[in-house]
Order: sequence, then C-alpha cells, then structure tokens
Amino acid sequence: MDFQLTDEQQMIQAAARDFARDEIAPIAHEFDASGEFPLETIQRMGELGLMGIEVPESYGGSGLDTIGYTLAMMEVSAADAAHGTIMSVNNSLFCNGILKHGTEDQKQKYVRAIATGDEIGAYALTEPASGSDAANMKSRAVLSDDGSHYVINARKSWITSGPVARYLVLFAMTDPEAGARGVSAFIIDAEKEGFHRGKLEPKLGIRASATCEIELTDYKCPVEDRLGDEGQGFKIAMGVLDAGRIGIAAQAVGIAQAAYEASVEYAKERKAFGQEIGTFQMIQAKLADMKTRLEAARLLTLKAAWAKMKAMETGSRFTLDGSMAKLFASEAAMWITHQAVQIHGGMGYSKEMPVERYFRDAKITEIYEGTSEIQRMVIARTETGLR
Repeated sequence: MDFQLTDEQQMIQAAARDFARDEIAPIAHEFDASGEFPLETIQRMGELGLMGIEVPESYGGSGLDTIGYTLAMMEVSAADAAHGTIMSVNNSLFCNGILKHGTEDQKQKYVRAIATGDEIGAYALTEPASGSDAANMKSRAVLSDDGSHYVINARKSWITSGPVARYLVLFAMTDPEAGARGVSAFIIDAEKEGFHRGKLEPKLGIRASATCEIELTDYKCPVEDRLGDEGQGFKIAMGVLDAGRIGIAAQAVGIAQAAYEASVEYAKERKAFGQEIGTFQMIQAKLADMKTRLEAARLLTLKAAWAKMKAMETGSRFTLDGSMAKLFASEAAMWITHQAVQIHGGMGYSKEMPVERYFRDAKITEIYEGTSEIQRMVIARTETGLR
C-alpha cells in the first residue's frame, strides 16, 4: 500500500495551504461575524485553480485528480469552513455533474466560467418539503408546444451560494407520475427573467457561505440547457452527491485539524496549578483521542477519493466509500471540536478564540449533502442489498 503523494498532489496541497494561511485565515473571523460573502477571496481562489481542481485545463481548470482536490479542501477548510463550502459546491456539485453529463457547449460555457472563478455556481435540489426524499419534489418543468424550451416553476431552499450564483444546476419534475424516474436536470442562468432570490438564511455556522431560497416563475429554459436526458435527473443528482460527500468529508477533516492544532498549542501554553494543562492526564487523553479520530477520518476520506478515481476508470460506483468517509469525518469533526472547546474552558466559549467557530461550523457537516442518518442507511443498504 503506497501512501506517497504525487508531485502534483503535493503542489496543490502546498498552494492551498499557503493561500489559506496568508489570505483566508486572517479574515475568517471578520466574515464569520458579518456574514458577508467573501467574493474577492473566492475570485483569487479561482485564479489559483482552486475552483476547478478536477476540471480539465481545456475548460479552464487545473486538470488534477480527486486526491489533490481533497487535500486542497482540507487546507482551505482548516482556515475557514465557509470558504471550503463555496469551493466544494463549485468543484463537486456544479462542475462535476456538467463534466460527466453535459454537452461540449455546456462544458465550454458553464464549467469554464465557474472553474476560473469568473462566476459562482450553485446546486438546487432541496425544497421546503423535500430533502433526502428528493423524488417527492414539487418543482415542475413543462416542455413548450414547439419543443424549444421548458417552462419551469420551482421553489428551492438551502441553496449554498444562491445569493451570488450566476449559474445553477437545478432539478425539477418533467414527469411527476414517474416518481424518481420523472426528474430532469437543468442549467439555470440567474440573470434571466423568472429567476428570483429569496431570503438569506441566518445560519449557526459557515456564515460567510451565503445561503438562500430561490424561486423560478415561468422561467424559460432552452432545451439545450437541459443536463442529460429527460428522466435522468435523479440519477445525476445522486451521482453528484456521491462526489460531493467526499468534499464534505474533507471539509470536516480540515475543521477537525484546525481544532486539534489549536488545542495542542493551548495545552502547552495554558497553566493551571503551576503547570501546563497538557501535563494533566485528562487533557492528554482528550488529545490522544482527538488525534486518533482525526487521522482515521483523514484516511477514510483519502480512500474515498482514491475510490472515486478508480471508479472513473472502471465506471463503477464509489457510493459506499463516500458515505463512510462523510459519516465518520463529520461526526469526528463534531466530537473533536467539542473536545477543543472543553480543553479551552471558558476561552473556548469566547469569540476571541476560533474554536467556538470550529464547533459551530462542524455541525453542518453532519447535515448537508445527506445527514448522518441517511449515510447510515446508504451504507447498510449497500452492504446488505436490502431496501
């Protein structure tokens, strides 16, 4: 078993680490407090190639692999999970689906704009009354009489980057009677008539990652902007989420890494009863367990990234690996950040220290792109074959 990284993987990891340390970390607290979208930083990340790491160079991306993307996600998320969220949506949910299912024109027009950081992408699947049960969505897309466009009426919720996105991959029913087989995917231009942005969500964490509802009212989507064939939408959505879950696992590892490192430093500096608290066995036990869970999460996530790369060669699925990585890494991040707050004591509860932000940010990794409960269902059903 070879754990060595390639030169390209080490290069993107180092570039992401340097940028995250120098450009993101110093502003993370400010943007968390204000909830403002960090547009300038995101655009610079696009210039560095971080918004399209797996996108071929012919479409404006970096042309690197999934492990490189995963390593970069960890570094960015360690500095600020909100930046990691924006990066994940652009890479995993937007670009990935179009690269796999889009036409050449769609790749040139939409992937290039997002991969270079010129525009922001989003993914619109969740609705007020449907999340993981996406087959029950209420959004409708009706083909016009002349067959030139679809008329879409939809209301989507919890759309990451929705307030600033130019292009979105959106899912709607074209054949409601067919259930999951009646869902189709579309590429939406937010500047066209009929697209409306709703209220911003006041979130617990990842506050600089803007989230809102969107509504489409008699929006006319050209047939050439349908992604894949009619009825393929649910399959596309689930395949995209397989990849997205690796990104969220990497985000969770990054958050946990930052919380662990902060705790180690605090344990060496903070004194109580005349000695560093890191000499106390209770603190040592916490740090040992934090480190062990962190490294287990990291390895599961990298294994899932490797499985995705192999699946691209063979055409197989990597659902199990992605779900296990997301489940374990997200719960590890929540546990590790909890312990970090505890180690910091009263200061861990203060906004003067970043660990309270890590704690708030970690929670979302257990929820979006499939809750921990959904991941357990996916894992068990994949292993048993039972439904």
